[in-house]
Amino acid sequence: MTTAVIELQGVTFTYPGDIRALDNFTASFVRGRRTAVLGRNGSGKTTLFSLLNGLQRPQSGQILFDGRTIGYDRQSLLKLRQAVGMVFQDPDSQLFSACIYEDISFGPLNLGLPENEVRTRVERALTQMKLSGLENRPTHSLSFGQKKRACIAGVLAMQPQVLVLDEPFAGLDPVMAAEFSAILDELQRGGTTLIIATHDLDLAYAWADQVIVLQEGRLLADGAATEALVRPDVHAELGASPIVAEIAAVIALTGLDVYANGYLPRSRAELVKSIAAKTKGESTR
Repeated sequence: MTTAVIELQGVTFTYPGDIRALDNFTASFVRGRRTAVLGRNGSGKTTLFSLLNGLQRPQSGQILFDGRTIGYDRQSLLKLRQAVGMVFQDPDSQLFSACIYEDISFGPLNLGLPENEVRTRVERALTQMKLSGLENRPTHSLSFGQKKRACIAGVLAMQPQVLVLDEPFAGLDPVMAAEFSAILDELQRGGTTLIIATHDLDLAYAWADQVIVLQEGRLLADGAATEALVRPDVHAELGASPIVAEIAAVIALTGLDVYANGYLPRSRAELVKSIAAKTKGESTR
């Protein structure tokens, strides 16, 4: 049984100047899933994310967390932001302490937690993000990838149920991206709900359990990546389809069935494995 951890019901948000960023937007984020949010620049992704942990407040509609409408008083927002952690695209906008340890411990210290509990949380976050041994490193001396991991560690120290990441793979080389993906997968297996914004169709197709596509502040698509990202209207809006899906469709025209266990391959590795298995089977007949 799937349970929504965050629900947006008929949410509208308008900036000054009558710039409507979200228009009667309704969607649900399922607990424990990996969700990718896609859309053109200006489609409303950033505004949506700012609403998820109370940085912005909608003019109409409601947002629910664990089935309860969120409040905007100081205490309610504090609880929400502990539960829904936000990681921005630019790590330099989020790191402000002299060293990693100080930065990660900032949130727990502001909760008034005992020193031992703060230390435990920081050490756990350092381990989760593969930063152990670097806790005294000045934040300005970190590599780009290390800065991203340090930002997430600071959020994890607050022990959120949901982790919201804006373009987490942007600026990472393939090796760093693979390492980062493995870390996120480990967090998800531990029960953390993951929500990312991305322009990378191939990443979303291979990684996400759920895909949400925005079009000028409205919901265009919401569903499994293998279904939503191959829809003609989504292709028209985003200007492309996942390359693996396109290749698989072309191969299918030759008569070769590339389905594996009833599903289309979602990554290049899965596609190559499926083709190899099918062609090997054909050659032994």
